[in-house]
Amino acid sequence: MNRKQFEKRSYLFASSIIILAVETGIMLYVWFWHYNTGIPKAFYFWGHVFIAAVYFIMLLFASAMYGGLKIGSFRMIELTLSQGFATIITNVLFYGIICLLSYRFPTVVPLIIGMIVQFFMVGLWIIAATMLYRTFFPPIDVLLVYGGNSQDTILEKFATRRHQFKVTRSMSVSEDIDEINEEIKKHEAVMLWDIPNEVRNSVFKSCYESDVDIYVSPKIMDIVLKGSQNLHLFDTPLLYTKSDPVEAEQRMVKRLFDIVLAVIMIVITSPIMLVTAICVKACDGGSVFYRQVRCTRGMKEFEIIKFRSMVEHAEGDGVARLAARNDDRITPVGRVIRKLRIDEIPQLFNVLKGDMSFVGPRPERPEFIREYSEKMPEFSYRTKVVAGITGYAQVYGKYNTRPYDKLKLDLYYIENFSVWLDLRLLILTVKTLFMIGSAEGVTEAAVQPHSDKEADE
Repeated sequence: MNRKQFEKRSYLFASSIIILAVETGIMLYVWFWHYNTGIPKAFYFWGHVFIAAVYFIMLLFASAMYGGLKIGSFRMIELTLSQGFATIITNVLFYGIICLLSYRFPTVVPLIIGMIVQFFMVGLWIIAATMLYRTFFPPIDVLLVYGGNSQDTILEKFATRRHQFKVTRSMSVSEDIDEINEEIKKHEAVMLWDIPNEVRNSVFKSCYESDVDIYVSPKIMDIVLKGSQNLHLFDTPLLYTKSDPVEAEQRMVKRLFDIVLAVIMIVITSPIMLVTAICVKACDGGSVFYRQVRCTRGMKEFEIIKFRSMVEHAEGDGVARLAARNDDRITPVGRVIRKLRIDEIPQLFNVLKGDMSFVGPRPERPEFIREYSEKMPEFSYRTKVVAGITGYAQVYGKYNTRPYDKLKLDLYYIENFSVWLDLRLLILTVKTLFMIGSAEGVTEAAVQPHSDKEADE
């Protein structure tokens, strides 16, 4: 770790401790003056220390989960939303603890007032900490080495992270390799994007030898190998990749979890489904539900169920197409339920039936799978697990993320599956529902399949 990295980590650690301590102090004040006296046996000094420690740990866990402490990585609006969710989740759990200690349901007014003060302090902290971070740590000077004609697409992605990266030069992989290796030494970091393996290995070694940070856009097989197990059968390291990434025991636990949660969610959301059904029917007199053939594990076809958000026979011409921005096929009620994700609720019955899981790659239509597989044969790898309502691509991507990038995200989930990862993605999905752009329609470019065939050769 060089000096700059040490300074950056120290700053992030110190700024994180400050906001966690401030939020904990605010809630400790609320506890001391409003709730401590209401429990059967009031706490004293060490009891208050214990309460503060419990609250601090819960807030730290929630903040780390939602990324609320990632100063310099997230934009201010993302940080505000992330830390706001972490604060809400922590205070809900804290109120539960208070109820258990009080043997009753005490008023939530002091807690809400304290939370408002917390939000105000979080906002001040985000502005101050971010501005100081950008003053002390300017964007990283990056050399982009790219393959094919993807330069414009890559630079568009970097434009959304100007506060983190500054691409000072772009070089095509077709340029002289010696010139690329010489240019590497002039930059803080190098981004390798869809370049052939033999060239990538040479550039990677040059970066490593020159102590230059390396960012790599992985290929499909890179992600599969990342999920491999390390074996030491001989005196040579081995990587073992299973043909079926999810163990039978894991499938049983996942299925049991899906059934229990689906039943609970159906009961909780039944009033919302009833109101939505009435609104959809009253809007144009058409059918309430919309059924569409999708594919799940092993390319098995099933009918996904949604509340109808488009006009009847939206694809009357027989041509399958994704919803576009400002699509005139979407009804007035449909715009609301799509924005709030209410149209997805009936998929709980798909989960209960076993066609879907709560977490997994989103189920695609057979015609889209055939279309994408023509240029991306690996696209069918997504069907190695049961399709899901939410997934890695939904949390870390957007609705209009390119199919090739969604494939990478889904494969990362498949190769790194665990019950803990499922729980984490479910928690993060709550935040994603409120992120701008996660429910946008697609543009023409976004639906075009992308292949790394040339890059793999």
